[in-house]
Amino acid sequence: MGVDFGDSIPREKIRLEDIAGWKLAVDGYNTLYQFLAIIRGMDGGHLKDSQGRVTSHISGLFYRNVNLLELGMKLVYVFDGKPPELKAEEIQRRSEQRREAKDQYLRALQAGDMPQARKYAEASTVLRRDMVSDAKELLDAMGIPWVDAPSEGEAQAALMAAEGTVNAVASQDHDSVVFGAPVLVRNVTISGKRRLPSKNIVINVVPERITLAGTLSATGLTRSQLIDFAILLGTDFNPDGFEGVGPVTALKYLKKYERLEDIPDLRDKLAVVRYQEIREFYLHAPALKGVTPAWGSIDRQKVTSFLVGDHSFSRERVESALNRVKTAQPSQTESLEKWFS
Repeated sequence: MGVDFGDSIPREKIRLEDIAGWKLAVDGYNTLYQFLAIIRGMDGGHLKDSQGRVTSHISGLFYRNVNLLELGMKLVYVFDGKPPELKAEEIQRRSEQRREAKDQYLRALQAGDMPQARKYAEASTVLRRDMVSDAKELLDAMGIPWVDAPSEGEAQAALMAAEGTVNAVASQDHDSVVFGAPVLVRNVTISGKRRLPSKNIVINVVPERITLAGTLSATGLTRSQLIDFAILLGTDFNPDGFEGVGPVTALKYLKKYERLEDIPDLRDKLAVVRYQEIREFYLHAPALKGVTPAWGSIDRQKVTSFLVGDHSFSRERVESALNRVKTAQPSQTESLEKWFS
């Protein structure tokens, strides 16, 4: 979810090959949600193993990681910690939306309407703790480090990018830029063709790069004003934003009045928005400083045991994918400086 800047900020279309060799802090929850939503059968059901356990998330994670590792990328997945109290309203809203979508999914199944069933199935996606544990076990077997953030994963990933530990944050949301990430790359984990069940069409999803410097330059905003811009449009901490205020109006307000609280048209509405707390959270969200990921090599036996032995994946497909990854991977003791050079 998060803030949606739309076309109001510059974004550069890129190829995955353009960022080959980059180190990326990947938004773990965001990525797993995407795979759980997208990787489904025609009736909207998840992929499952022989014991009926959901495998859509680990299938997407494995094959996408192979593609990125094949390009020499160094991935570190960042998972959300305890959500801030500011996010409680949004969490409740999402929960209610998923319950309603699940009801609609069951109705569509009963009616035999498979396109609608798939549409509502995607909207009802739930990421459980056991699914996150599955993902971490697979990452360990693939030699890919992961970090549990103290709070919002994107805040942690943004700090790692700002500190130079990684080259960019990989996420679908724009929040990383608001949290101060110098570079955000979108559509990295779901690039390629994607079917939109609501429209029954297939679209090309192309990776894109967004920079904090480019965003501030193009909008003429400061970092603090960018946060106000996000608040005006709606964030996870004030999901409704301000009625009637889109990107064009929000920019005009900030250019004229500079600060959110100085916009006369919005003073009454501001009384019910915790904008000062939201600002403070974007500027100083809890995050671990000085994280040093330790990249390892793929343990083919562990990967095969987990996917084929435990979760009924095709041995032939798994081994074929593993054979695509270069065998020469850096050891866990190699310095990060090598990958910046």
